[in-house]
Amino acid sequence: MISYLIFSGTIAGFYALLSLGLVMAWGQGGLVNLGLVGFVGLGAYTSALLSGAGVPIWLDWIAAAALSGAVGVALCLVVRNLRGDYLAIVTLGFAEILRLAETNEKWLTKGSDGISGIVAPFKGYLGDSFPLFYLILTWALVGLAAFLLNGLLRSPFGRALRAVRDDEQVAAVAGKSVLRLKLQAFGIAAALSGLAGALYAHFTSFIAPDVFIVQLTIYIFLAVTIGGYTRLTGAVFGSIALVALLEATRFLAAVIPGLDAVQIASLREFAIAVTLIVVMQLRPEGAFRMTNERSGLRGSRPVQDPCHGQKSVLDDAI
Repeated sequence: MISYLIFSGTIAGFYALLSLGLVMAWGQGGLVNLGLVGFVGLGAYTSALLSGAGVPIWLDWIAAAALSGAVGVALCLVVRNLRGDYLAIVTLGFAEILRLAETNEKWLTKGSDGISGIVAPFKGYLGDSFPLFYLILTWALVGLAAFLLNGLLRSPFGRALRAVRDDEQVAAVAGKSVLRLKLQAFGIAAALSGLAGALYAHFTSFIAPDVFIVQLTIYIFLAVTIGGYTRLTGAVFGSIALVALLEATRFLAAVIPGLDAVQIASLREFAIAVTLIVVMQLRPEGAFRMTNERSGLRGSRPVQDPCHGQKSVLDDAI
């Protein structure tokens, strides 16, 4: 039972890193990234391949985050004029392109067979204590990422980023570099996704294209929605709640008589969909209310945007 809880807690840590990245891109920057899972796979394969070539694991993780961040910046630059649904569709297609490349480029990724035997840090030395070590390591990285993002979002950069999210034209008139802010937000989010993918690869010691499917993106959007999509604290809380929900539905489906494995899996996905709908209907602001989320700072004084009739953060961003 303890091993099961440790494993679930580690998976929640991976989800928390992804959720923090989504808060950065979507909640703070207004960039809807449905290609989240693509960067997870990119980071996982980068770290696995470098590890297989004998590169130290800590360098593998840095390389995975750096490459994912660079690809994220390049993608954002290409789609810089797209917004809303159009951006979501393009990023979703980009993730599918990466998955197909991972499936078909067998000379590099071994295709559908996947890459096994990925080295985990100190696993041979720690023995049975390795899962607990990796749990602590994962959540230490989550804490570090949340701390750094919190400082960044409370800085003038964060306020300017939220100004771009609320109204790009007004932010540009105020002298803010809209494109640069978008590239930075998207790049940071992609780097965190790549790091999460690398951590996952070395934890499970096996990756394959079938692991990085679109359902993972849906899970992370649910986690962020549960907590409040602009709140870093909400991202962490939502990730824990998501794993608890997934595991609870696993046990619940197991006690319902007459269901085969396919029906149980479908029931779990149905429960996730229903939960998302219920959360959006009953508490769209999430568990952690998005109070003053336009300014990002408590006690800040939002102003009225005369052009759109909504609050603006330009009093903080200028």
